[in-house]
Amino acid sequence: SKYLIGRPFHYTYEILDEVDSNTGSGLRIVPAAELYKTIKDEEASTPADLEGEEEPQAKDGKSGAQFEVVDQKGEVLLRTNRNIVDDARSQTMTMEEIELLKAEGKGSGKDLITKILDSHSALDQKTAFALAKYTLRKTKKYHRRFTVYPIDVPRLANWILNDKEASKILELREETLALIGSWSNIHFTPPPSEADGDTTPPTGNGRWLMVDETSGLLVAAAAERLGILPMSDETRPKSTRTQEIRPAPSRPSQPTDHQPTDHQPSAPKRHSNFAHSNTITLLHANSQPNLSLLNYFNFDAASPPPSHPLTRHLHALSWLQLLDPESDNACQEPEVVPLSVLQTWKSGKRGNYHRKRRRWERISSIVADTRAGGFDGLVIASYMSAPTMLHHLVPLLRGAAQVVIYSPSIEPLVELADLYSTARRVAFINDPPKKEHMPTEDFPVDPTLLLAPTVQTVRCRPWQVLPGRTHPLMMGRGGSEGYVFTATRVLPREGGVEARGISKKRKANGGEGSQGKKKAKGPNDEGGNVDGEVRNEDVVEIREAAEDDAAIAMA
Repeated sequence: SKYLIGRPFHYTYEILDEVDSNTGSGLRIVPAAELYKTIKDEEASTPADLEGEEEPQAKDGKSGAQFEVVDQKGEVLLRTNRNIVDDARSQTMTMEEIELLKAEGKGSGKDLITKILDSHSALDQKTAFALAKYTLRKTKKYHRRFTVYPIDVPRLANWILNDKEASKILELREETLALIGSWSNIHFTPPPSEADGDTTPPTGNGRWLMVDETSGLLVAAAAERLGILPMSDETRPKSTRTQEIRPAPSRPSQPTDHQPTDHQPSAPKRHSNFAHSNTITLLHANSQPNLSLLNYFNFDAASPPPSHPLTRHLHALSWLQLLDPESDNACQEPEVVPLSVLQTWKSGKRGNYHRKRRRWERISSIVADTRAGGFDGLVIASYMSAPTMLHHLVPLLRGAAQVVIYSPSIEPLVELADLYSTARRVAFINDPPKKEHMPTEDFPVDPTLLLAPTVQTVRCRPWQVLPGRTHPLMMGRGGSEGYVFTATRVLPREGGVEARGISKKRKANGGEGSQGKKKAKGPNDEGGNVDGEVRNEDVVEIREAAEDDAAIAMA
């Protein structure tokens, strides 16, 4: 691995038996011509190119025609291996001999693969497809070549799902991650202009609320869509590069001599070292969030590096800090010490004081911005009860925000979709419970806040695509299917909605005369009008009826 430091990605390397004296490296970059030559050699051995060749003979002298597919004329169409028994005794080489050859072999494992193929006693009974699969499997196992790719979220998810502990990420697959990102509409939003000098909590501006129990995989996927990850200047938007290169300095609160020590706690200003657009607000149930998978992206949640973009764009707070900040010790403002007393302290004690003040300012700023709401979307992947979370989180979303919830099983999402169904919504509107009584047994959530609840799933199934042998792979991974709940946040009209029927329009004319014109009245007559004109009352009634028709059509 030490020879890989400083090497480029997307290249295929070959492990050398001896360190090259010229380069001082034990690796060799395999040229593209050599790779393509191997692919062409494999294509030349396909059954389409073997037509017309002599059928390989078995060791007992039989051609194996009894295992072939023939047409009505008796011509051989395709050999099959349905009656061939895969016996481990067909391979005459033992593992001790293979390990010995690996220790003293040369040619990056090519000689070893050749000897393994030659020592197989039933190799001549295999069809061209079976032989190609067997050769490819041994090549992957013993060929000392590998390709280096940069880390990204799909590769990380596939690696953990197939080779590590899948339950660590709730068995979240790559295609399900893409579906979650698409429905939640996570995308980069240009930050607002700093010249406005607005210090109020932002609304929108690319702010997403998350509950992630996948060890940070969901946060990494959202950060990748926001342009925060991966950390490359080619893929990161210019605004995020500027924010990372020139972060705003964090200045601790410096009280002066005339400030009293028993002052009332003041609301902290918004933290200057935080980004307020394209942010991810993460809710967790512990003292620290579980973001262990972000270590693969050089981010440590326990001690975040100042230069990492996630340090400014990831805001983490606990459920206690969101629901009852007064009960959390971290939200309590430390005692303000006068500057004259502060200067008499030792440097260590003074540093601890400023560190506590900065920590309180950071947490209080996150809590204030989160409780202000206005988020663009909510994404949840957790084992916690979804209705109890949505009761507190849905009011924090702006109108038209998307709610996306992932669950390994379908049952919790079906129950949640029933809580936001049309029948439940009509019952809630006809007999709404009091706000102080919410949530109730019949209404754990407010069904009027979300529309169009949908439960869906997606799964990409790999297929084998070969001439005459195209079929889905039967050795796919099992486990949970994985389902996604989606809905749209709406803002119900306060006071209810009233609909009136269509009123009968009055005729504009008086019905007299051949032209249907009104009878002219003199200036002294009551309500006198000119011929052909209508009364003001008729115009108002017709206009109201048209407005009613338009309102009913829109409804």
